[in-house]
Amino acid sequence: MDMAWLDVFRTVAHLGSFTAAGERLGFTQSAISRQIATLETELGTPLFDRLARGVRLTEHGRALLPHAEALLDRLDTTRRDLAALTDLSAGRLRVGAFDSANAELVPHALAAFHAAHPHVEIGLTEGLSAHLLDQLADTSIDLAVVATYATDPEDAYDTDQFDLRPLLDDPVLVALPRGHRLARRRRLRLVELADEPWIAARRHPETTLLAACLRSGFQPRIEYAVGAWTAKLGLVAAGMGPTLIPSLAARAARHDIALVPLHPDDTPVRHVYTATRKGQRTAPAVAGFLRFLRAGAGR
Repeated sequence: MDMAWLDVFRTVAHLGSFTAAGERLGFTQSAISRQIATLETELGTPLFDRLARGVRLTEHGRALLPHAEALLDRLDTTRRDLAALTDLSAGRLRVGAFDSANAELVPHALAAFHAAHPHVEIGLTEGLSAHLLDQLADTSIDLAVVATYATDPEDAYDTDQFDLRPLLDDPVLVALPRGHRLARRRRLRLVELADEPWIAARRHPETTLLAACLRSGFQPRIEYAVGAWTAKLGLVAAGMGPTLIPSLAARAARHDIALVPLHPDDTPVRHVYTATRKGQRTAPAVAGFLRFLRAGAGR
């Protein structure tokens, strides 16, 4: 059954005239008559008594009218809901990102998106990149912000399953206490810090950012193994030793430490990507958020 026939039927029922309904809907009287006749044939019963002046609902027509109005109202609601998803006056956005991306980059982009589209529901998940991709695969999130030190994303991720788009490169810095002898340097070689007591996530440097020290020719002495950036930077500020920190995490670093770039030959660079499910149309909320995220990454 064509919903347009029901709209014509409702209009004729309210106005009591094929001619008046045609004027309201932009059809000729004969076009209205043909559509009503087609609907009557479809339903197998007359819906109007044709009178000398106008028309009047039959018993079957009176029974149909509330159903037709309910169906048309539901269709109107559906159209409004779909339009709201397109123009971002409704909907949801579920983002997943790794911890240092959540230090500033992602929150600022979410704040800008929320200011532009306050009626879109926002959710944020934090986790390791591999876990975020699992959540993306099972549709728990709509977009993941992930990172790898591999120069080719195919070496780190399943590019057959995910659409990975470069977002930014995230070079590693060295964090030093403000009073450190090298804190005012414009650039450092890692070997200049070979005798320092280091702060890292784990005791084994090859599984941390301090693997860069091994590549620079020395075994770092890890005195403090803590996982959270707040703890690492707290230890640095207290003068307990240096640590390596990605630039994204450094955006939210405390003011009582010095962040010094490393020589390019010593600098690990983390490559940050946005990930969506391959073969799936990008939702309007995701596309809208990506514009703010890329703007923030560009800054």
